[in-house]
Amino acid sequence: MCHPDPMVTTVPRPSATTVLVVEDEPAIAQAIVHRLTAEGWTVEAVGDGHAGVAAAARLQPDVVVLDVMLPGIDGLEVCRQIQAERPVPVLMLTARDDETDMLVGLGVGADDYMTKPFSMRELVARTKVLLRRTERAARAAERATVQQPDPPLVVGDVTIDSAQRRVQRAGTEVHLTPTEFDLLLTLASSPRTVLTRERLLADVWDWVDASGTRTVDSHVKALRRKLGPDLIRTVHGVGYAYEPVGDAPDEQAAGR
Repeated sequence: MCHPDPMVTTVPRPSATTVLVVEDEPAIAQAIVHRLTAEGWTVEAVGDGHAGVAAAARLQPDVVVLDVMLPGIDGLEVCRQIQAERPVPVLMLTARDDETDMLVGLGVGADDYMTKPFSMRELVARTKVLLRRTERAARAAERATVQQPDPPLVVGDVTIDSAQRRVQRAGTEVHLTPTEFDLLLTLASSPRTVLTRERLLADVWDWVDASGTRTVDSHVKALRRKLGPDLIRTVHGVGYAYEPVGDAPDEQAAGR
């Protein structure tokens, strides 16, 4: 059962998965806790930004559901502080359908966002996607310790190291969120090939419908802000293509 205090809600359930909810509207927080608990997860909710940062440090959650508008410090600052302490998937909630807010949220380390009002079914689906991505990354890192990791992918002047999940452009490291990294790797693995938004949703987000095409658009814009506007070409009405800039050494040799 939920704690009677609407500002701090704890549901102690025996689960290997822990979710932190940072939401100051008691009715929304209670609904999220109830729905996520039904998935068998351990869920704790707090109602302000400072409490969110403290709870993240204490719980070490597997995923954070984080509202943008919070008392104390806002969700963007909470996200910055949480990510600085320990990388963790963040699903951000915003009351405004404003693309600028979404891009800022992605820029400070959020992996996904949802605009209020939202369906609990979609919230669960997106949370599961973030958890699956974390599990895949952990398995890949474990495999890399017992076998020879795949060599970095070099496409133009961008180097993508899947084993270490690091990206460099022209020798300069670029810090990406886990979702941004997976999106870049998917696009760069098929250079100059147009990938539809629906395929990107399936390959990167594990979604089987087209309800989140705007999510793809926002993440592409976030990638452009970090890597430059010249790498990803928009094919209007279809999707995106990765366009290498500069020649990698092996490409130069092949061209001779």
